[in-house]
Amino acid sequence: MTIHDTHPFAGADDPVRRFRGRLGGTVTLWTAGAGAGRAGLTVTSLMVANGETPRVLALLDPDSDLLDAVRDTGRAVVQLLSWADRGLAEMFAGTAPAPGGLFRQAEFVDTAHGPRLASTTTWAGVELEEEREVGWSSLVTCRLVAAEAGEDGDPLGHRRGRWLRLSQEKGNP
Repeated sequence: MTIHDTHPFAGADDPVRRFRGRLGGTVTLWTAGAGAGRAGLTVTSLMVANGETPRVLALLDPDSDLLDAVRDTGRAVVQLLSWADRGLAEMFAGTAPAPGGLFRQAEFVDTAHGPRLASTTTWAGVELEEEREVGWSSLVTCRLVAAEAGEDGDPLGHRRGRWLRLSQEKGNP
């Protein structure tokens, strides 16, 4: 893992990256694997498509340990992070150190789909259906097979390379 010391949306020479950074979104943590093979990644580039078989589509780093773990197991946990989890989000994004390892920074519960952050109230278990290259990312399409929607009193958002406290955003209760 590399700790990046630059702003992820800096650089006037890349208008596409700057445009994407202005879209913003709720921050999720994707986790997969078990034991020493556990991996995770902070992800904001995702969407949920409801239907007879609901799906989660996400853009993942093709070189990430997470994508390797999802390929190996065919499963993952997608959990929404809260404002209190912003340090954890930095660590799983590779922008802050995680002394002792990523999964020692908080309590995780093992599930059939991978490790789940014990404090999370909203999460989903997904199964990999398809993966393909899109731009510099891997687009994964996953079947959403389990979901829990709890109270999200203080959700964590991300816009233009900064964390947002979505509960304080205009129009949010």
